[in-house]
Amino acid sequence: MTNSLEFADIEERHLPSVQAIYNYYVANTTISFHTQAQTLEEIRRNVVNTNPRYRTYVIKREETVIGYALFTKHKDKQAYDTTAEVTIYMDPNHVGQKIGPEVLVFLEGKAQELGFHALVATICTENERSIRMFERSGYVRCALFKEIGFKFDRWLDIASYQKILG
Repeated sequence: MTNSLEFADIEERHLPSVQAIYNYYVANTTISFHTQAQTLEEIRRNVVNTNPRYRTYVIKREETVIGYALFTKHKDKQAYDTTAEVTIYMDPNHVGQKIGPEVLVFLEGKAQELGFHALVATICTENERSIRMFERSGYVRCALFKEIGFKFDRWLDIASYQKILG
């Protein structure tokens, strides 16, 4: 991993940075299916987990938050407890710098420590950069949902990608 990247558990002081990153994707892309900017309280509810198995990490370079990544519950039934949904959001000024694969290596290590067997990523099919990154990191497409979202006056598809951690 690049020595200049740091990962830290999210803290209250990180929330404005996380909010700014996320709301960029809400306003400008189909990466997020939210259609309205999220308030600080909404961001807090989405990234601060009460269950210690589900974590959010900020990605920092030289003490500046340049992204965040999280594990969330895949489904709310006990048999799914060994699977987590994985999500990464990078500051748009840091996209395309090959940071994502490093983040995935970090997340997969943490997921194994936390006892997860599988990770799932759900990606809008327009997000070709993210799809390529997950595929290059060993994730396999396991589902495609057609016209499941509507944003920017068009129907959007999502695909789910899965990796068995072992």
